[in-house]
Amino acid sequence: QVQLVESGGGLVQTGGSLRLSCTASGRTLSRNAMGWFRQAPGKEREFVARVTWSLGNTYYGDSVKGRFTVSRDKDKNTVYLQMNSLKPEDTAVYYCAAYRGALSSSVDYWGQGTQVTVSS
Repeated sequence: QVQLVESGGGLVQTGGSLRLSCTASGRTLSRNAMGWFRQAPGKEREFVARVTWSLGNTYYGDSVKGRFTVSRDKDKNTVYLQMNSLKPEDTAVYYCAAYRGALSSSVDYWGQGTQVTVSS
């Protein structure tokens, strides 16, 4: 089992920045990838970013490329999402995810979600 606890959400103005954190506890994530998804009211959950735990390879959704950066701290068992140049359309609940494997698209574990609100 893996438990994921997010933090760092909040209210920010357009153009501002936030950093989300997700700390994992439980079994080792050495062969996994971690990622972030988001879900706005009335919309489907959307892929935001992922990072492979071992090599730190990163991947991004088209809507956040160039603005968001995903990273991980293996010593702290924590994955981060640095969000810059935020827009009102980034408003959503952001969920941390632990993938089944480094190359898998299946998510085995989800965090509880943290609200990000960008005011215009």
